[in-house]
Amino acid sequence: MLAMLSGAALALTGCMTPQERVEQKADDLAAAGFIVRPANTPERQAMLRRLPPHRFVMSSRGGTVTYVWADPTVCRCLYVGDQTAYDQYRYAARQQRLANERLLTAQLYSDASWDWGAWGPWGPGWGPGLGIGFGW
Repeated sequence: MLAMLSGAALALTGCMTPQERVEQKADDLAAAGFIVRPANTPERQAMLRRLPPHRFVMSSRGGTVTYVWADPTVCRCLYVGDQTAYDQYRYAARQQRLANERLLTAQLYSDASWDWGAWGPWGPGWGPGLGIGFGW
């Protein structure tokens, strides 16, 4: 069941172009509190190219943890956030995954000509009028 839901979630994101996926991620990072730092000088552009694209990198200096996400393709910038912003991003991503799974689980196939009975009994507790199962 989990594999099926994961596959369906991947299919939904598969409808997006790579650029759209990066743009969505950038929006999510900004909503979580990450700050955009444009690579608007030759020095910054060179540094941006040295980071792994579209991946988080953690830096710790003087007891302060900073998370950086490099986008060399869409905005040509860095998204920089602290631990709070990173935690907020991860929480929102987890909530979105759960919402996607609930949506996929709750979708009802509503073709009136489909004969569910042709598939045989569902087993004890499954079927119409039993309060458990698909409810048709």
